[in-house]
Formats: sequence, C-alpha cells, structure tokens
Amino acid sequence: MRIVVTGASGNIGTHLLQVLLADPAVDSVVGLARRLPEHRDPGVKWHEADITSTDLVPLMRGADAVVHLAFLLQPAHNPQLMQRTNVLGSRRVFDAVTAAGVPALVHASSVGAYAPGFGEPLTESHPATDIDSSTYSRHKAACEAELDNVQQAHPGLRIVRIRPGVVLSAPALCVRLM
Repeated sequence: MRIVVTGASGNIGTHLLQVLLADPAVDSVVGLARRLPEHRDPGVKWHEADITSTDLVPLMRGADAVVHLAFLLQPAHNPQLMQRTNVLGSRRVFDAVTAAGVPALVHASSVGAYAPGFGEPLTESHPATDIDSSTYSRHKAACEAELDNVQQAHPGLRIVRIRPGVVLSAPALCVRLM
C-alpha cells in the first residue's frame, strides 16, 4: 500500500509516519512538507511541496490513500495566508486526490468545525458550520463543506474525517525547569 501524507513534518505527521513505516501492509510512504525536516527518516520518500502552489497530482498518482494534515495555526496576524493555505490549499489537495484517482482520503478536521453546542453532547450529525469568532473553526468548517462537495461529486471516493479535540506530543507537554 502507498500512502501520501501532507503536512508530514508537523506534530501529527511525524508520529503518523512512524506508525505507517512500522505497518507491514504499507510498502511506500510519501511525505509532503513545505519545508523538509532536517532529520528525515530514510524510509519516507520526501517531497518539498506547498499545497497552495505545487502540482500535487503527480505526487499523489498511484497512492492508495492520502492523509491530509497540512494546516496553518499561525500566523494569526495574516488571515489571508491562513485562508490560502487552510481552505484553498485543502481544496487543491482534494482536487489532486480526485484527479490522481486516489481511492481514499483521510482529512484531519477538528471538533472546532462544529457549530456551538452550548453544553449538549455532540454527535457526528451535529452541524459542522463553525464558531464564527474563531478563524480556526471557520477554516475547518469550510474544509468540511468542501469535502461535502467532493463526496457528492465523487461518491466512489472513500472520505474519512477525523475530528480530534486537542493533539499534543510529549515535547509540547514538557516544561523546562531552571
């Protein structure tokens, strides 16, 4: 199985690559990142790729699945850059997946995509229409709406939406004491 991961050098991506490399069913892992990491696992075929401008179709052709993790949380002071990467870049990823004929797409969304629930328990049927005051939430909900369009236009494409809460790695939790 050949898996392509966008945002492969990020917090989730670096951990996912290790899981994929250890899976005997996976024989090829392709990591896409805006900036290649300094230390790269030789088991990953790395490509420097910006989802806003790189031709993604050749990188995805022949993949059994694409895991889309690329998303900017910063710079909050540049909402145009964040919109271009998060929403328009995601749309380019989705378009490349369909153009390359990839049969499965895994999209890292977020519980932030959901509309406010005001204390009620939420299910996956709760509207993913964002919290208007949050750029992050608006972008995640916009990506979900794009996925709805892709799903309607390509019913044979398997789309998996993952909506975690907060994802932290051990280094992010460490506090250096002086």
